[in-house]
Amino acid sequence: MTTVQAERATPPSGGPEQPPVPAWQRTLTAPVRLLADINAALRAAPWRPLLTAAAIALVSLLGYAAVRHFVGTSMVDMIVYRAEGAAVAHGQDLYAIRVTEWDLPATYPPFAAMLFVPTTWFGIPFLRVAVTVGNLLLLATLAHLSFKLVDWPRRELRPIGVLLITGLGVWLEPVFTTLRYGQINLALACLILWDLTRPDHARSKGLAIGLAAGIKLTPGLFAVYLLITGRVRAALTAGAAFLGTFLIGALVLPDATRGFWTEYLFDSTRVGKTVIVDNQSLSGMVARLLHTENPGLPATALAALVAVGGLAVAVWAHRSAGWSPRADAWSVCAALVTAVLISPISWTHHWVWCVPMLVLLAAEAAHERSRPAAVRRFRWRLVFGLTLLGFLSFAMWIVPHKGDLDLRLPLPSQLPASVYPLLGLCFLAVAALRVASRRRAAGTTPARLPAPRTEPDGLGSTGAQKAPAAR
Repeated sequence: MTTVQAERATPPSGGPEQPPVPAWQRTLTAPVRLLADINAALRAAPWRPLLTAAAIALVSLLGYAAVRHFVGTSMVDMIVYRAEGAAVAHGQDLYAIRVTEWDLPATYPPFAAMLFVPTTWFGIPFLRVAVTVGNLLLLATLAHLSFKLVDWPRRELRPIGVLLITGLGVWLEPVFTTLRYGQINLALACLILWDLTRPDHARSKGLAIGLAAGIKLTPGLFAVYLLITGRVRAALTAGAAFLGTFLIGALVLPDATRGFWTEYLFDSTRVGKTVIVDNQSLSGMVARLLHTENPGLPATALAALVAVGGLAVAVWAHRSAGWSPRADAWSVCAALVTAVLISPISWTHHWVWCVPMLVLLAAEAAHERSRPAAVRRFRWRLVFGLTLLGFLSFAMWIVPHKGDLDLRLPLPSQLPASVYPLLGLCFLAVAALRVASRRRAAGTTPARLPAPRTEPDGLGSTGAQKAPAAR
């Protein structure tokens, strides 16, 4: 039995049975346990590699700070969020506000605007620093959750990985743009991935996804993912949480709620133009290919096809978790990629899901040589390298796109202009082929995994059941 399997095996019985800890108590004590878990992980990590990773991260962040200073950082979305909070605090018409030189409106549900009220307590210079530091902490959290999802590397090495991703991850275009605009993508990603990495028997699983959907509607797809993968209670919990955010908004801001759900939600001009290279969804890709601002039926049909195919791959991978290493991680990442592909608007900074994608591909690359010949279909180091290059490339910004040039992009410019949806489609294809190869290698009598481990993790839940890493 490997170390990972031993950690996840059911502990021997015979000792006195401990009474279950109430959910509210676990929630209240979660920060304390998280700090204790971080401290234990840092103590267990090899100190020389840890110090090296810390030095690399520090140098990278200093370089990022210099680039940020010279490039300029508008943090325009942060300013919009602050204006939404001010509109709520002062009783103004939330969806009538227009701020910044681009006359940007509010586009999120009223519940989100209520959460932005505390930003009005501080000046913009302070918020620039606070939001940047907060996003870096969220990037570290997303790295931790990604390692937990993939169950790689060994636990004592994960603090090193978290430091490296936090320091070097700022150069990934989606993360760079999130920091530049002061976006909330990393916060939503952490809510969703935390929920998806929790054990299925957790009573409140789905709550964070429902809250994320109440802030920004697109996370609602993950409730569908939970439902079609058999986590019905979690899906219903997500739905109830989302309904709760709607009721809170309706109670506090009835006019804004009525306006959002009957009018502003369906006004796509408030969000932005589909055709511009900023939009890295399938709809944006089709609009640029067809040289039209309204891709219409072709984009809708392609999005529907990818939605069915992507979620089918996610379900297929989930059902292979009994005998396929990292099957749950492939399932979750397939759902994440499907969500950003099929959304009508997926700005480049929405692709912060590149972090768990890259961690998963890095894990596959790390175990490439240990695989049986029957499943050694891909050269995972090449797949990882090309995917990393794509998210580091800033390719869509290199393409001439000022004014109406997005509508007249020549064929050679189409690939860099739509690099993320192309990467996403390739990822889903690789996921499907990977599951198929694992199923063929497993044969008709797959070896089942040991029972889930029962010790709590640092976030107040027990660890998720996933296949052991190939050794």
